[in-house]
Amino acid sequence: MRNLWSVGVLVGVLTLGACGDPGAGDAAPADLPDDVTHSAAPPDPSAPDAPSDPSGPDPSATTRQRVAGNAARGDAPKVLYLGDSLAMENQDVLGAHLRDRLGARYRSAPYSGTTLCDYLEGTGEDSLVPDKDKAAALVRAEHPDYVVLQFWGNAWGYTPCMDGITYDKQREKYYDRYAADARRLAAQIHGAGGAGGARVVWVLQGPDPITPDRVRGVNDLYEAQAKSSSGDLLADAGRSVAPASDRYTWVESLPCTAYERSHSAYCRTGRAALHRSGDDYLHFCLAPTTAKSRPCPVRSPGIRRMASAITERIGADRR
Repeated sequence: MRNLWSVGVLVGVLTLGACGDPGAGDAAPADLPDDVTHSAAPPDPSAPDAPSDPSGPDPSATTRQRVAGNAARGDAPKVLYLGDSLAMENQDVLGAHLRDRLGARYRSAPYSGTTLCDYLEGTGEDSLVPDKDKAAALVRAEHPDYVVLQFWGNAWGYTPCMDGITYDKQREKYYDRYAADARRLAAQIHGAGGAGGARVVWVLQGPDPITPDRVRGVNDLYEAQAKSSSGDLLADAGRSVAPASDRYTWVESLPCTAYERSHSAYCRTGRAALHRSGDDYLHFCLAPTTAKSRPCPVRSPGIRRMASAITERIGADRR
């Protein structure tokens, strides 16, 4: 198992957007669980696009009726989704969940390889995000009720705005900078929204097999930031792609949920594949990586689980 994490993994991460942490170089992770199964094969890439299915049954007639009523009254939430390559691959499925379950109006503008500072106004040429798609600029243009932020926590200097600060070489400085960027980004979003503006939804991330403590630290920063900003929310999407017994243990697959068992595209021999076997420990799209980042084109349990968790958190806030 450990032999799988070699140069191929690093190439895959670079190709799809480099939002992980290759701080360990080409070395294989030393602490991956030994009971990871490879029995959940990826779905056929020729299958239709992923349907908008929640973690439970499809929306009931009552849910559909409520959604239609909210839309007619103008009460449906407006959601803006920003992030890195995880958001890039998730964006279509999340949009479908939000529309089907909440009647949401939805806009996404993810950029692979980015981190929080890329979406800050004032970063200029040091950013991978153009000025028109900065978080504050989009808030002023779109007037969303929620701004969902999903960032793995670029930890190895891929994006210029991090000024070369990396987790493996400058751990304390990395966290300090990341926390400062979270404060600045939240302030810019709230400032752009004005009174009664957007609520920021900080998406907590799933386990990191190479540097497991790093993602704990990133999630702690998100939690602290949410608590410090009145009205901001946490969506623990990362818990949905981790074993129930250990929030921060990485696994390649998990037992299928009841919904996944009833939909064979998500469940093979009782297991739901979260990552491509031996190919990509970070992303959740089960299609092969491509040179150009894209929304995931195949049904992928990890993406569906995370989209459901984010949708449920916003839905709970609306109730």
